[in-house]
Amino acid sequence: MNENYAVPAVALVVVATVLVGAFGLRISRTTSDFYVASRTVGPRLNAAAISGEYLSAASFLGIAGLVLIQGPDMLWYPVGYTAGYLLLLIFVAAPLRRSGAYTLPDFAEARLDSQGVRRLAGAFVVGVGWLYLLPQLQGAGLTLAVLTDAPDWIGAVLVAAVVVATVAAGGMRSITFVQAFQYWLKLTALLVPALFLVLAWQGDGAPSHAFDEPATFREQRAVRIEEGLDLRLARPLEVVANGTVDERDYTEERVSLSAGVHHIAPGTRLTFAEGDPVPAARSDGTATSGEASIATSLASEERPLYATYGLILATFLGTMGLPHVVVRFYTSPNGVAARRTTVVVLGLIGAFYLLPPVYGALGRMYAPELTLTGDADAAVLLLPDRIIGGVGGDLLGALVAGGAFAAFLSTASGLTMAVAGVLTQDVLPSRGVRHFRLGTVLAMAVPLVASVLVGGLPVADAVGLAFAVSASSFCPLLVLGIWWRRLTPPGAAAGMLVGGGSALVAVAATMAGYPGTGTLHALLAWPALWSVPLGFLTMILVSFATQGRVPPGTAAILARFHLPEELSGGGAVRAAVNVKETET
Repeated sequence: MNENYAVPAVALVVVATVLVGAFGLRISRTTSDFYVASRTVGPRLNAAAISGEYLSAASFLGIAGLVLIQGPDMLWYPVGYTAGYLLLLIFVAAPLRRSGAYTLPDFAEARLDSQGVRRLAGAFVVGVGWLYLLPQLQGAGLTLAVLTDAPDWIGAVLVAAVVVATVAAGGMRSITFVQAFQYWLKLTALLVPALFLVLAWQGDGAPSHAFDEPATFREQRAVRIEEGLDLRLARPLEVVANGTVDERDYTEERVSLSAGVHHIAPGTRLTFAEGDPVPAARSDGTATSGEASIATSLASEERPLYATYGLILATFLGTMGLPHVVVRFYTSPNGVAARRTTVVVLGLIGAFYLLPPVYGALGRMYAPELTLTGDADAAVLLLPDRIIGGVGGDLLGALVAGGAFAAFLSTASGLTMAVAGVLTQDVLPSRGVRHFRLGTVLAMAVPLVASVLVGGLPVADAVGLAFAVSASSFCPLLVLGIWWRRLTPPGAAAGMLVGGGSALVAVAATMAGYPGTGTLHALLAWPALWSVPLGFLTMILVSFATQGRVPPGTAAILARFHLPEELSGGGAVRAAVNVKETET
């Protein structure tokens, strides 16, 4: 990719983000503006903002890489991301808005009348938010490093600075406009190049069915293997090797590889001839290429079926508890608007997810070597130059690069807003705008420092693990809290601790590289299949054992959750929220 075009595109996205955020600052006046945009965001604007923050680089880049490696069987991945909003629409959206809360801890205290449950919910919001922010920053750093050869930390600091400035300046008002703008930018950044790429492919004589024919190299290609991997050959193949193959050293020598499995050491360069089939590959290590690599890491799992089901359950149930998603529903005027927002989100996200598989299919034909280098997620960035080339390819590549950077900015903005809200209400001594801005700095500082310190650790799965923690803690709390009158404070606390806590332990073990391989690794890397049922079961059993602790006002609170606002008196359950409307 030509950095003379890509870098200005990224700079333009950053400047546009700041300018759009400044517009939100002009109309932010009260504390309520900063927390929930005074609950006046209509369904279409809110849906675009939700879609903008939800479609991170895992969606923008990772799904294309997943399809490139494993084909159309992996289309369940975007289906899982989208289906989570269907469950949110059915079970959570309207009652959550009617709760009148500002944050998930507000909801927990309003429903259960317990400061202890509120503090626990706040701890999980911060934990999930930081876990999700970490790969956004690392991914931004690595993306900028690819474009400019700058140190990894530069991109992370740039994203952190822009996000803190936008969120601290105008709060929810600012990021609503920013995220809506960035959704349409990301959609444009994929749609426009895709149209040109498909037209170029049609006139290029490439295979008409990318997945019906074996992937082959369309020209001689030298591939450097940065991380060790095993090549699986269905038939003998000759390559030129410079490095170590099957523990033997070669220096630009022609090597005949028999059918079977061959180990390629890190740093080895293999040169394939035009027409050679692309061998199947499996990494012998864990890539650390940022958030977008969640998808491609799934392809190297020893137990792919278990990993698939674990991630499906995490994405289905984790969406409803993601703090940066949930907080946006508090901005709707009422429960009906919250439901309409969710319906529009389903349409916007569904339209977006039609595009990444196109890049995956084209990548299989024009950049198949990415499956060997571990950089399959870069297919979206590389295809304009590979297929079109010249100035046209550079311009389209710059558009895609800008969209990828917008993905980091929009998701990081929503996460910072959610964490800052909890820190301001539950940690800092005041809930005013000045302390909200301090909370914004704290919300970003911890993951920024961590992104620099743990740059070499396998944090690529952090987003999938954040979904698992959310599904294991907040999904039981929201579903049972909204629909089961017998839920008690001890039951809710125990369920979040056991379900969410066990998932967090699995997260820590996985990010530390333990145990590395085997059945235990699969259980820890994709914990939702056991941690979600554990959270629900614990919450139910402990609640049954503590029925004397059911809050006395539960019936009235549940009625408020489920009745339309005009029937429930138009009020809101705000036992935990008493924010004074102050001028900024």
